[in-house]
Amino acid sequence: MGVVGKLFGDKKSSDIEGYVDLEKYVESTAGESSGEARMYVRVGEIQRYEDLKEFTDYVYGGNVLILDFSPIAEEDVILKRITNELKELAKEINGDIAGIGNNLMIVAPADVKVERRKLRGKYS
Repeated sequence: MGVVGKLFGDKKSSDIEGYVDLEKYVESTAGESSGEARMYVRVGEIQRYEDLKEFTDYVYGGNVLILDFSPIAEEDVILKRITNELKELAKEINGDIAGIGNNLMIVAPADVKVERRKLRGKYS
């Protein structure tokens, strides 16, 4: 029995050395989850100001939102309005908001702090 077989409890060895059928593992662990997650992370893309309500409801629900605003990046007035409302939302719920790159922002609920410094590998 190989190392993977020992880890996953698979008593049958496969015909091809080193091949592991992960589909069997996924099916066998699908029912083992202990319940729903308390918080989700979702990526959204905002196309217009009216879309903001759906995104704010998601954050009010205690979830993290990564928002892609590239479709409206050239529309300064709308982008500023949306950004100001999201800042107010973060302040209201004691959450956090930060920009990621040029066209993304992350909005986090209460008790979640967004670290502004990039995490770099040891050899970077």
